Amino acid sequence: MTRAKKKSTPIRPKSFLQRLRRVLRYRLMIPLLRSRQSPEHVARGTAMGIAWGFTPSIGVQMPLVFVTWVVARRVFNWDFNLVLALAWTWVSNVFTALPLYYLFYLTGQVMFGHWHDLTGYQSFLSLWEGSFSADQSLLDQLATLGRILVLDWGIAMGVGSIPWAAGTGILSYRYSLKFVRAHRRRRAERMAGRANGGQIGPLD
Repeated sequence: MTRAKKKSTPIRPKSFLQRLRRVLRYRLMIPLLRSRQSPEHVARGTAMGIAWGFTPSIGVQMPLVFVTWVVARRVFNWDFNLVLALAWTWVSNVFTALPLYYLFYLTGQVMFGHWHDLTGYQSFLSLWEGSFSADQSLLDQLATLGRILVLDWGIAMGVGSIPWAAGTGILSYRYSLKFVRAHRRRRAERMAGRANGGQIGPLD
């Protein structure tokens, strides 16, 4: 008598949100929790990465973070977690770039008092996409992007990003500091509980 073949359960592909949560967990949250440095050092790294992430500098944010780290250490004798800072620049990426750029542009126009030159998001997207041509080479597209960011909308976006970079940097420092301290306190309590109970097990 032949054994019946066991039906295999098809593996469903993970949704975009599931993949995003996985990336956020392994690239951002786990390094944040497992860092052995002081909570303040960790929080400064998180704040620096998010602050640079909220600037119109996608593509060069990681080099800018590295330069900031070198200058801060050598000139100001001030340090932060470089690995976490590099990781947290990921808050701005190919999916969030245009919404963030629009937010910076709109904020900059308001700060300059250009109330007559505000545009809706769809109009902004149309203007952005209309600036590029399908037959442009990669170098031409990069040159067009540079012209847009530096000459056309760059000043408004650069100025408009300042309050967002400062605000998100301050908030991320406070909340990440609180989060890391709470995690380490719970971890210490579990260690004490296991030691008192005579059980030693793996820690988070």
